[in-house]
Amino acid sequence: MDLPQTGILRDTFGRVANNLRISVTDRCNFRCRYCMPEEGMVWLDRRELLTYEEIARLVHVFAGLGIDKIRLTGGEPLMRRELHILVEKIARVPGIKDIALTTNGFFLAEQAVALYKAGLTRVTVSLDSLNPKVFATMVRRDYFHKVWAALEMIENLPLRPIKINVVIIRGVNDNEIENFARLARTKPFIVRFIEFMPIGSDDGWTIDKVFPTKEIIDRINSTGPELVPLEAHGVQPADRYRFEDGLGEIGFVSSVSEPFCSTCNRIRITSDGKLRTCLFSLHETDLKTMMRAGSTEEELREVISKGVWSKEEGHLINRPGFIRPERTMSQIGG
Repeated sequence: MDLPQTGILRDTFGRVANNLRISVTDRCNFRCRYCMPEEGMVWLDRRELLTYEEIARLVHVFAGLGIDKIRLTGGEPLMRRELHILVEKIARVPGIKDIALTTNGFFLAEQAVALYKAGLTRVTVSLDSLNPKVFATMVRRDYFHKVWAALEMIENLPLRPIKINVVIIRGVNDNEIENFARLARTKPFIVRFIEFMPIGSDDGWTIDKVFPTKEIIDRINSTGPELVPLEAHGVQPADRYRFEDGLGEIGFVSSVSEPFCSTCNRIRITSDGKLRTCLFSLHETDLKTMMRAGSTEEELREVISKGVWSKEEGHLINRPGFIRPERTMSQIGG
C-alpha cells in the first residue's frame, strides 16, 4: 500500500494525526508514583534536548503535514527556561491553531501571563487529590497549596478550557471522586478522570488498582445530580459530561477499560527529538540526529510520514503481549 498524499499524516488503519505532543524536558520537580521512581532518575544532558529553534523547525514541518494542534509537555515543561519564547515561535507557524500546555502547576502562577501573551490557548493541570496529605503521598512533594493557588490565578485569565487531570487509583484517592465532581459543578474547570496506566518504572500497577470509568460514573450519579452526556470520545480521548447546574465539565479517559486507540489522532516528540506514535510504542524515529546532520525539510517529511504510517493499532494493556516501554512517562512526555 502506498504512503498517503502529501500534507496528511495517515496510518495503515486510516487514522489521521493532527495533534502533536512535544516534550520540552525530561526533568520534573515532582515524583508522582504513577510516573517515575522517587530516586535514581538520570536526566538528559541539556545538549541532548531539542533547542527551541529545532522544535520550531519541526513544528513547521509537521504543520505542512496537517498538524494544527500542539501540546507542550515534560517532565515538567515550565522547568524549561523562558518557555513563553517557544510558545511565541510556535504561534507564528502558519497552520497552527491551538497551543496547549500540560503542567503540574508548581511554576504556573509566575509564568501564566507571559505564556498567554505569547499565544498559549489552553492549560491542563495535574491534580490527583484535593486533600493536601493525600496529594503529598501521591506526588511525594508537599506542594498542594502552590498548585491550587495557580489554578485560582489562571481562572481569571482568558485561557480556556482549564482542565484538571486526576489519576484515580483504587484505595488511594478513589474516595475523592465526589469531591472532584463537586469541583466541576462549582468552578469553570473540566475535571478529567484518568484510569491508572502501567507506565512508571515502580508504579505498582495491577489491574485491581484501576478504577474503571463506569464505576466512577455510577458513583457520581448515585450521590447527586446525574451526569448529562455531551460527547463520546472520537479523535479526542475523553468522554465528556456535565451537570445541568454546573459551571464546568467532567471527562473520562478510559485508556484501560475502554481504549480509544481506534480513533487516536495524536503523535509525540520526546525531549531528545524522537518521534513516538503511541505512549506505549516500543519503537522511535530519531529526528534530532537527522536535523543536526543537515537533513532537508523534505527528508524530514518523508521520514515522519513513514513513521506515522507504521503507527501501532493500539496498546495491549492487561492483554497478552503487553510490554512496558523502557522509558518512564516523564522521559516520553506526558
